[in-house]
Amino acid sequence: MSAENDGEFASRTKKKQHVEELQKLGAALVALAPAQLAALAIPPELLDAVREAQRITSHEAKRRQVQFIGKVMRKLDPEPVPAARAQQRRLESWRERLIGGDGALTEYASAHPGTDLQALRTLVRNARKEIAEAKPPRAQRELFRLLRETGND
Repeated sequence: MSAENDGEFASRTKKKQHVEELQKLGAALVALAPAQLAALAIPPELLDAVREAQRITSHEAKRRQVQFIGKVMRKLDPEPVPAARAQQRRLESWRERLIGGDGALTEYASAHPGTDLQALRTLVRNARKEIAEAKPPRAQRELFRLLRETGND
């Protein structure tokens, strides 16, 4: 990712900026909920480091762990992490749109022809009912899983 890989000279400032970007990305991973983190396809070594940072309560220790996460990410290709987070946001957007109105169901069905519409309608109906009754989001999670399995956007 850095200019070094392209055979170009990378200044110390550019290297430092790259490291800081990786640390920010690592901090964003630490801020994710465990379920969101599990949904991302990240290497086990990075996943372990992030989970360890989530367990740490001391500010200074957490800061050092985030630096370590940045170091781990330098060894890996960091591109899949933002791509996975972007996909997760798109799926969450679809879920919210489906729960919000019926027009989105037709739009999703036309964009993803292999989708089991009956299961999708049932999950949307159950998710709406959960929200109205202030119940735990079981159907909303199942809806997210169905969306993840049926489409990549």
